[in-house]
Amino acid sequence: MNSPSLAERAAQATPAPIARRMRGLSDRAIAWLFIAPTMLLLLAINIFPLIWTVRLSFTNFRANRPNAEVLGLGIDHYVSILTDPDIWGPMQATAHFLFWTITLQTLIGFTLAYLIDRKFRGHGFWTTLILIPMMLSPAVVGNFWAFLYQPQIGLFNYAVSFFTGIPPSSFEMLGSVKLAPWAIVIVDTWMWTPYVMLICLAGLRSIPDYIYEAAEVDRASPWRQFWSITLPMVLPFVMLAVLFRGIENFKMFDLVNLLTNGGPGSTTEVVSITLKREAFEKWRTGYSSALAIILFVAVFGLANIYVKALNAVKNR
Repeated sequence: MNSPSLAERAAQATPAPIARRMRGLSDRAIAWLFIAPTMLLLLAINIFPLIWTVRLSFTNFRANRPNAEVLGLGIDHYVSILTDPDIWGPMQATAHFLFWTITLQTLIGFTLAYLIDRKFRGHGFWTTLILIPMMLSPAVVGNFWAFLYQPQIGLFNYAVSFFTGIPPSSFEMLGSVKLAPWAIVIVDTWMWTPYVMLICLAGLRSIPDYIYEAAEVDRASPWRQFWSITLPMVLPFVMLAVLFRGIENFKMFDLVNLLTNGGPGSTTEVVSITLKREAFEKWRTGYSSALAIILFVAVFGLANIYVKALNAVKNR
């Protein structure tokens, strides 16, 4: 006996007048009928702010003067941003932050995943312990590390002093032009390496055991198995982790704002901090909207190129 279709089951659970109309619909139409309200809501939440931001980027609108006359400026804001030499400082700070955080998180995360995948005694406990930083709020992490970086009482400075002999009071991570960028890299790596580890661990666990068994029959060494089996098969997962962390770190704001607020000077002023200053300190809403759209297009374009590369790796 054939089971009732989706349309028939939906019709049985609805009032008679509506049920009669639904019996004439296909399963696909019924499915779209149920998910359409949610999709429309998600589109409204995501698309409307984007369209509104694009509109504001072509005007001189200022949020602190909502009743002032709004003039259309065309692409003046975009030309001003792209030809402004001062914007390249935040871009360089963002690039430095992106490169080192993604590199360190990928290397450490993959190494941790590879070790945990060995399933040694107590690996479940250590896995849970490693995941704790990822579960914390960025606000909590920022304040916690700001305390650790304190020159007088910070435990981080005492740990560095123990290994280097430098007095803790003379070692100031957040106040040093050279060390402040690395202080943020350390915090973000500590917080998000477990995320990369989880994705890499999922890739390692997806490799069938019979492949390793066949390699052992062929007398392949562990090193050969790693380079010929493990790394190629887990590479798409590693690239996926890099994609997710790259998108998130490009727009990262919380940790930088809490730890340094772009200082000392403008050493750690990433693009998101510049955007905040333009929008909520200088109240140049139209200008900041144009900057936000430029960043969106840059991230969207780079992500699309990266996804094509990821698909090419998966389809090899």
